[in-house]
Amino acid sequence: MSENQFKVLLVDDELDILEFLSYNLEKEGYEVFTARNGAEAIKVAEKQLPHLIILDVMMPEMDGIAACEELRKIPALSSTVIAFLTARGEDYSQIAGFEAGADDYITKPVRPKVLVSRVKALLKRTGEATQPVEVVDTNTVTIGNLLIDKERYLIRIGDNEMILPRKEFELLSLLVSKPGKVFTREEIYYSVWGENVVVGDRTIDVHIRKLREKIGNEHIKTLKGIGYKFVE
Repeated sequence: MSENQFKVLLVDDELDILEFLSYNLEKEGYEVFTARNGAEAIKVAEKQLPHLIILDVMMPEMDGIAACEELRKIPALSSTVIAFLTARGEDYSQIAGFEAGADDYITKPVRPKVLVSRVKALLKRTGEATQPVEVVDTNTVTIGNLLIDKERYLIRIGDNEMILPRKEFELLSLLVSKPGKVFTREEIYYSVWGENVVVGDRTIDVHIRKLREKIGNEHIKTLKGIGYKFVE
């Protein structure tokens, strides 16, 4: 997919920031849509189905965290990459963003060249990119009472179905691809986030915790100082 086929939704309540981001991304050939708050972002996203959504955290009516949580409930947006715009030093926002289902964050203020580079890296995570679940030979994998449907980013535990945020799903798919194998943190970063993407130290921890809340603590084991493994 060429760059001018990608749709990017920018969400910020400050008009000058929207204009700055839009100008630099449109100049690179991206189709850009904008929204001024979280509630408006959800409406635009449902209509346009963007490949990437960049969300400010602090906004009126509905902030970025709440908007991200709602966006992750929409099946049609399951493969959409969501990144937050955060001010330097806002570690709490980054953690809250990952817990809400975000894939990454961009620190502002951001220079145009850095913005374009980050957007290109983020868009490599869309369905056009190689997925870390390629080790799974079928679209549906069943281990014990856990079923994983990689086409729909859906898991089923017993009679309960849920659609996981993209990165949670990719992390689970990686661990399940080789039950019992210990995946180092470096392997997980490379397979799920990519070698050119910079993420915070807490990123994996947050995603592992969210997965444990959904599938149970007994399936994902921590090897302190090494990494994680999936246990049937």
